[in-house]
Amino acid sequence: MSTNSYLDMELLRFTTAGSVDDGKSTLIGRLLYDSKSIFEDQMEAVRATSERKGLDHVDLSLLTDGLRDEREQGITIDVAYRYFATPKRKFIIADTPGHIQYTRNMVTGASTANLALILIDARKGVIEQTRRHSYIASLLQIPHLIVCVNKMDLVEYKEERFQEIVREYEQFAAKLDVADIRFIPISALHGDNVVDRSEKMDWFQGSTLLYTLETIHIGSDQNHIDARFPVQTVIRPHSDEYHDYRGYAGRVAGGIFRPGDNVVVFPSGFKSKIKSIDLLGENLTQAFPPMSVSMTLEDDIDVSRGDMIVRENSQPRTSQDLEVMLCWLNERPMELGSKYILRQTTNESRVMIKDVVYKMDINNLSRKEGDKNASMNEIVKVHMRSTKPIILDSYRRNRQTGSIILIDEATNETVAAGMIV
Repeated sequence: MSTNSYLDMELLRFTTAGSVDDGKSTLIGRLLYDSKSIFEDQMEAVRATSERKGLDHVDLSLLTDGLRDEREQGITIDVAYRYFATPKRKFIIADTPGHIQYTRNMVTGASTANLALILIDARKGVIEQTRRHSYIASLLQIPHLIVCVNKMDLVEYKEERFQEIVREYEQFAAKLDVADIRFIPISALHGDNVVDRSEKMDWFQGSTLLYTLETIHIGSDQNHIDARFPVQTVIRPHSDEYHDYRGYAGRVAGGIFRPGDNVVVFPSGFKSKIKSIDLLGENLTQAFPPMSVSMTLEDDIDVSRGDMIVRENSQPRTSQDLEVMLCWLNERPMELGSKYILRQTTNESRVMIKDVVYKMDINNLSRKEGDKNASMNEIVKVHMRSTKPIILDSYRRNRQTGSIILIDEATNETVAAGMIV
């Protein structure tokens, strides 16, 4: 495969979630192994370790459990990113932990995903953790869910058991906000329906997992309506050739921009027209998410890092008061009245948490009102006040501009991740 065609390939980011021991690491290992994405020396090491453990099969989960603590306990405790590619697509897998005390890792891994793989053990069916992971995927507006019913070999590959779990999940999923849910019966250990079709489950007419990952349509997952361009840096070359060049570089976070478009710069409100859009010295006729480009404007106006260029006909609302769903990431609990730095795309401002509207009980999806505290891994809806107006794109409309992080000024730690409501 040539370098250019590899760079042009579409990238699918997906997150995997499931409870402990339902075969997530084995499934990722199987995907990497059967799609020929493993180096021979890695495979040799895994074979040797499997033999040393006295196993009669190659333990593919060893390919993914990277942290020593995990290998010793046989569990996954951090977000591990894996990269692989097939001739059709490139993939980034965020392998996230299943335990309740690692909700924050799941939020981190899932925040940029196009798709979530939810694993269910065919023997256990839909359990509390299945509900919790599905709820977080829905909260983070992941557009596609694939529910993999794993360990079908342990229920004799029975279609009735698979259909039972599908019905059970669909009943619960009616409460979720996910447009596209698919179900695949698999055995990660034996490779059934992961990369190759299963002869033992000829009753299943759907696609294998890899084929679904390669072909699922993700082109319309981005917001192509509200044009948003957060400025990351201003380009002023100090050369005679480009003496008057003043470009604004960044990544398109929404909508489509074209030369000639009327634009407004936030927060200043200055208006101008797009003169040119460049990518690596080449003039483009349009730019859309997630392209990183440089723009020039017709007028010489003051634009700096943290500003947002938007199309005149799709302007956002701005306010100093905002409502946010926050997942608290830090060991020190959140305190009402505390001040933090809020970062939204390339922009920073100071905020104060004024009130907690409710706390989410992720286990039964109920709201607890009156509880004004938040500890690590808890999800709360809060009112904040910022020192300057913030662009209020709801996370539901735009996952790039609708997401924020909070940073502790004293320690510089990221203490929370949030979604603008």
